[in-house]
Amino acid sequence: MLNFFDQENADINLFNLVDDELIKISGSELFYYKYFQSGDHDDVYLESRNKPISHTPLVVHGHYEPKALEENLSEFGIELTNEQLFVFNKSYIESKLERVPIPGDIIKPKFQEQKYEIFQVQEDSFELYGVYHVICSAKLLRDTTEIQDSPNLKSTDPLGGYSHD
Repeated sequence: MLNFFDQENADINLFNLVDDELIKISGSELFYYKYFQSGDHDDVYLESRNKPISHTPLVVHGHYEPKALEENLSEFGIELTNEQLFVFNKSYIESKLERVPIPGDIIKPKFQEQKYEIFQVQEDSFELYGVYHVICSAKLLRDTTEIQDSPNLKSTDPLGGYSHD
């Protein structure tokens, strides 16, 4: 294979360090909750039945463009969708997490009250220079405890009626 650049050259590492610094300066702080894979994999739903997530987040830096929530009307009613792309420097995120990002990890931007669950991880590679970016596609996480544990209505009678305050 014909290589125009020497892969052992120190300049390649310099490009990686500059990219890492640019993401730290121009990116955002994100709370990163690691997902721990467990042995109770469900073959029907192709996911773990019990999703053990770290309770203490890691603070990482990455790029993302905040998007407004989209409420699309479909044949099933109004669907709330919001997919985000998070871009990290590969060597930085792997050193912070001590592993590569995986589907199931949760990201919460510091300045938003929304959590996103990663469903796809890709590497943005440059054949001549190497891999510098990890791109994580994430969907809005709607089953967090903040959503599940916050009742919208108060029960007033023993038969299950609700008050309309």
